[in-house]
Amino acid sequence: MEFNLADLFEHAADVFPERAYLVAEGQRRTYAQMEARANQLAHHLGAQGVRLGDHVGIYAYNSGEWVEALWAIFKIRAVWININYRYVEDELRYLFDNADLVVLIYGREFAPRIAASRQALPKLRFSIAIEDGSGADSSALGSLEYESALASGSPERDFAPRSASDRYILYTGGTTGMPKGV
Repeated sequence: MEFNLADLFEHAADVFPERAYLVAEGQRRTYAQMEARANQLAHHLGAQGVRLGDHVGIYAYNSGEWVEALWAIFKIRAVWININYRYVEDELRYLFDNADLVVLIYGREFAPRIAASRQALPKLRFSIAIEDGSGADSSALGSLEYESALASGSPERDFAPRSASDRYILYTGGTTGMPKGV
């Protein structure tokens, strides 16, 4: 039997839509709420031209928005790229250059680090900033605000069929060198 992560999540959302799915930073979301918000972001990404196999990075602390972004990426069959918030600028530049990101969804706090490494993102088409209360200046990146991106997308689940062979890439580091995508 083959499974796809987005399909499994959607099945759970259908079975218990009103059950609590996530509690983080004072926010509570049910499965139905998470499903609708992830669909909105997925539709926004698709409307901006993100397609099957495109690499989309998430560079943020754990949050409701982080999880929504992950599901949105899986729903449209793009390739999720994790970006560890602990990476220093050399590691970020290496990962950015290596990962072929077309979209970056990030916590506003990390905007200065991203701006300092922007030249390592030649394929980046756009970015989305998750408001984190940091007040960091993201104007150099020209990013769309996360909630604005959601507001522009439909909450409907009307995506193309998925495959059990859809991919994601985890970058892992360690003490031996730069992050490696696996």
